[in-house]
Amino acid sequence: MKKSTIWILGLVMALSFLSLLYLQVRYIEEMVKMRNEQFDESVKRALMAASKDVELAEADRWLREDLSEAEKRAWEQSSLGKGRMQTQRIQITSPDGHSSMELKSFTQSPTKLPRAMISRNHGIKTIPQTSRSLIDLIKNRYIYQRALMDEVAWQMVYQASDKPIEERINFRYLDQYLKSGLVDNGIELPYHFKVVDWTGREVYRCSDYNDEGSETTFTQPLFLNDPPARMSMVKVHFPGKKDYIFDSISFMIPSISFTFILLITFTFILYVIFRQKKVAEIRNDFINNMTHEFKTPISTISLAAQMLKDPAMTQSSAMYQHISTVINDETKRLRFQVEKVLQMSMFDRQRAILKMKEIDANELITGVVNTFTLKVERYNGTIDSELHAADPIIFADEMHLTNVIFNLMDNAVKYKKADTNLQLVVKTWNDSGKLMISIQDNGIGIKREDLRKIFDRFYRVHTGNLHDVKGFGLGLSYVKKIITDHKGSIRAESEINVGTKFIISLPLLKN
Repeated sequence: MKKSTIWILGLVMALSFLSLLYLQVRYIEEMVKMRNEQFDESVKRALMAASKDVELAEADRWLREDLSEAEKRAWEQSSLGKGRMQTQRIQITSPDGHSSMELKSFTQSPTKLPRAMISRNHGIKTIPQTSRSLIDLIKNRYIYQRALMDEVAWQMVYQASDKPIEERINFRYLDQYLKSGLVDNGIELPYHFKVVDWTGREVYRCSDYNDEGSETTFTQPLFLNDPPARMSMVKVHFPGKKDYIFDSISFMIPSISFTFILLITFTFILYVIFRQKKVAEIRNDFINNMTHEFKTPISTISLAAQMLKDPAMTQSSAMYQHISTVINDETKRLRFQVEKVLQMSMFDRQRAILKMKEIDANELITGVVNTFTLKVERYNGTIDSELHAADPIIFADEMHLTNVIFNLMDNAVKYKKADTNLQLVVKTWNDSGKLMISIQDNGIGIKREDLRKIFDRFYRVHTGNLHDVKGFGLGLSYVKKIITDHKGSIRAESEINVGTKFIISLPLLKN
């Protein structure tokens, strides 16, 4: 499958997953918003019902108190013979369970006339007059009762709001009104409430009051008909509101989790596909390049071997020495290519098999420098050794450590300046019970943003439009891995157009 096709499929799938995830998140946001609005509306209705219950309770109390006083005055007048008391039962429903009360009215008794003043025709001519008197009696009684009720209402309007809120409300009943209103509106959550008067002074709070959840408080006037400047408020909050809202949408959480897991899995699969494709491409390029690299030294060695068979060549010591040098160089070149194959194999296994033994690092580095001198001199360069480590004995794998030093020197040759002769300096010293090795060049240097990535596998520093440097981004990654497996560390210091310095730290054998 082509790389572009994989990219297109990956992009389509990624957009699909992201769109699905976005829609689910938006759906949850809308659901949370809707649940909050429903909860707020239910609480407002419950508080309004509680407020009405409080007003009805106060009205019931006023009617009882004022009508009792009016009844007492009427009985006093009746006892003086000035009239008679008539009783009328009316129905009043109140929140605290009282359902009825008696209203009594006082009417004037007609004055008794002397018997002599009654006409004989009284029974015939006064029937219409008697009927009108009864109508007038009922009318007067209605007017009296209405005036009595109006008097109570006016007293409530002008006097009720002047009383302290503590005298107007039974807080135990208020708690019952709130609970009843909330249950009627489908809310059975624990709540806390407090009452404040028109000055903002806290008058009452429930016995188990705490501030948890008070960031969302619902406020309701207790008496809606009070003047705005003298309104008392009840403030209610619900500690478990967030959990209540979350529980109502919790069924969506697994869906989002599964979608997110699928997105991560898909991303990982894409990463593995591209990584494997890249590795496959590099392996193919590597094999093709190795085929070419092996052909050249093999053909050169073969040609030199044929020349050595010529008796005339053995008579010229200079020519003999030259052919021997060519064979030696090409053999080293073949060895280096074989080592690259070993590096690739090691990365496929994800581990290196180390054959550890006691090694003198100064001697090992000296051997590598002597071998590499020919290659440096080919580019008119020089290589200096300052092997001053007093204790160079380490426990290491000779072959892999040799490859590490060789790779670092080879990088110096690859990335040298075109117009400047190469200068390589190799140093060893001891520091804090460790062996320190540095390899410094005067090459093109490495940018700061690339410096922290140079040890990543397959990473290669960009050289602009130059394509004369071949490689696969495995050399420094291999170096890092080998040094780490030896329980050491490596770091790089570099400056553009000045050069690069690699510093290796390895534990000594005695440590």
